[in-house]
Amino acid sequence: MKTSEPSLNQRQPVISVRNVSKRFRFWDDRPTSFKTVLVNALRGNFEFGSKREFDALKDISFDIYPGEFVGIMGRNGAGKSTLMKLLAGIYQPSSGEIQVNGQIAPLIELGAGFHPELSGYENIFLNAAVLGFGRAATEEALPQILEFAELGEKIHMPIKNYSSGMLVRLGFSVATHLTAPVILIDEILAVGDLAFQQKCIAKVHELNKAGKTIVLITHSPDDVARHCGRCIVLNQAQKVFDDRASEGAEVYRRLFASV
Repeated sequence: MKTSEPSLNQRQPVISVRNVSKRFRFWDDRPTSFKTVLVNALRGNFEFGSKREFDALKDISFDIYPGEFVGIMGRNGAGKSTLMKLLAGIYQPSSGEIQVNGQIAPLIELGAGFHPELSGYENIFLNAAVLGFGRAATEEALPQILEFAELGEKIHMPIKNYSSGMLVRLGFSVATHLTAPVILIDEILAVGDLAFQQKCIAKVHELNKAGKTIVLITHSPDDVARHCGRCIVLNQAQKVFDDRASEGAEVYRRLFASV
């Protein structure tokens, strides 16, 4: 008797986000030099600015399951970049809980995990180590990483001399040729030439078809509708939509049509 495939709700999520909020604190009107502090003190003003807080995310909950292709959308300041950094473990929630089952390969910020004084070749091993992969696993994937990045002899240059497009080539190649089951991709794929962008998109779909989970942050409803199966829309630090990608793209367009 043939056994049916388990539904999403019957499988264990690779990412589980429960009632997550993130609050940042910062100083407003803080003196920028010791001279200013001294002058203010001589005038009897011993205040050093005022501390303010703002909520980047408020009570966010969702699950992401193995093999999903999820787009996260929102205007600047909506909280999507904060959410991606929470998923990657760069930030910790102010409240709530995030559970991740397995390794995550984040491609979030241009040059993140790279050292500018090291060569591209050396940074492959450094970036892989930051992602939690040992030297043996990195050496096994090295030929594919080098071939995909298409940097040629420039792979031996210090990356401080790389263009933004070259950094994307290297970072994307490392993140997608290791064995992490979840890949987080920020909009940095918009950097670089069109041919490499198309190559990256094809690689992402190849990985997704092979069972990898893809989380893409983007401002483009067209990209979400074209590539993703599911969409999460954030607005004013809250989740306002979580369902099929085509519907999410329309929700995003309606929300910000007059902005």
